[in-house]
Amino acid sequence: MAAEWDGITKSEVLRDDEVVIRHALADAAKQYNWKKTLEILDERPDLINVTRPDGQSLYTPLHQAAHGNAPVEVVQKMVGMGAWRTLRNIADERAVDIAKRKGYQGLIQLLEPVYKTHISHTTFQKIQLHFHDIILDRADDWVQKYRLRLPELEPLLEVEQPQMWFPIPDMYGGFSYWLDGEGKNAKLISESWCRVVGGQGSVMRLLVKRES
Repeated sequence: MAAEWDGITKSEVLRDDEVVIRHALADAAKQYNWKKTLEILDERPDLINVTRPDGQSLYTPLHQAAHGNAPVEVVQKMVGMGAWRTLRNIADERAVDIAKRKGYQGLIQLLEPVYKTHISHTTFQKIQLHFHDIILDRADDWVQKYRLRLPELEPLLEVEQPQMWFPIPDMYGGFSYWLDGEGKNAKLISESWCRVVGGQGSVMRLLVKRES
């Protein structure tokens, strides 16, 4: 099953109960209440990489664990649950960057991303920019309406199956995307689904290559 890129940043997109649980998770992590944080994540492991609705920092539970110098076993549990070590906050920091900035040497090695696929940063950034252009060309109204966070592609490099799904509210669909190849031969392939009048849909298959 493909991982999901949760682009939700606004509470208005979510059900009331979902807003409550996401705020509870963000509060527990911000307060360094690791027992409560892990209890919530045990019940809702799908929230391991989400950020606070209407928040500004884009801190995930793993970012907060790095910021609060959480016990090693807490960080290990989060990573084991699928926390992406490559995910960046609003300051463009990964969890490991926060640990380095604050001098938490005991967490640095654990938070260093482990890459399963290898592509140069320059190539990957070009692919990501192109992919974002394609998303906005096809779904800009929904992205702007709900202030969706567009997918960062770097987490694809640290998962065994480099494929993800980006659902878009009101589109009744979204973008499935996956990596093909490595290094200079790397490319991103995406399929976009959008249901239209009458319950039918349209599928667009896209090949996103790097710029030369």
